[in-house]
Amino acid sequence: TSVSESLKADTFKHFGVTREIEVIPNFVKISDYEKHSTDCSHELFAPKGEKVIMHISNFRKVKRVEDVLQVFDKVRKVIPAKLIMVGDGPERANIEKLCRELNTCDDIKSLGKIVNPEQVLAIADLFLLPSETESFGLAALEAMALSVPVISSNSGGLPEVNFDGVSGYLSNVGDIEGMAANAIKILENNETLNNFKSNALTTAKQFDIQNILPLYEELYLRAISIYA
Repeated sequence: TSVSESLKADTFKHFGVTREIEVIPNFVKISDYEKHSTDCSHELFAPKGEKVIMHISNFRKVKRVEDVLQVFDKVRKVIPAKLIMVGDGPERANIEKLCRELNTCDDIKSLGKIVNPEQVLAIADLFLLPSETESFGLAALEAMALSVPVISSNSGGLPEVNFDGVSGYLSNVGDIEGMAANAIKILENNETLNNFKSNALTTAKQFDIQNILPLYEELYLRAISIYA
């Protein structure tokens, strides 16, 4: 996986780098996520069969958590849905105020910080990550490792993890309308949803530790050979 050409150029210019930069992506261990598939019940949060949308973060401004609520509000007007918020942080008061303004509080469950969020993430139908920027997007990859498609911004490293139209969709930062439309596109048809879920897992498997660890080993071996 490589960073965008523009990002490379900016990096080279800023740091005075003259040699090609090699990028090794983050990774997950898929087998660790498979065991959480039955940890939690979908019906616990969506007793009437609603779709479950989820967001997990530290609730900082860079995560654009208010966008999560705005997107959810538009989706739930078309498709019965529940939103699960996992995490805590400085934006908590603002999103609590916004949910009252949007009259969405009854459809939102805030779980705060939990030790193993993947246990709840396993029941989600869709993951929202509208961040201002993400260096890689590990939260998106973790969702995909649990067969959860992702609606995200196209900022930072997210396009290298979330493949547009395959594992989910990418939108410009702040494009609430576009994110909501894409979310509805995935959720409104179960066959489409299942295809995206399958694609999300297939994509995540590309980042399994068995595929990524050898890249680190190769890099270390080359470094040793150079300086030995």
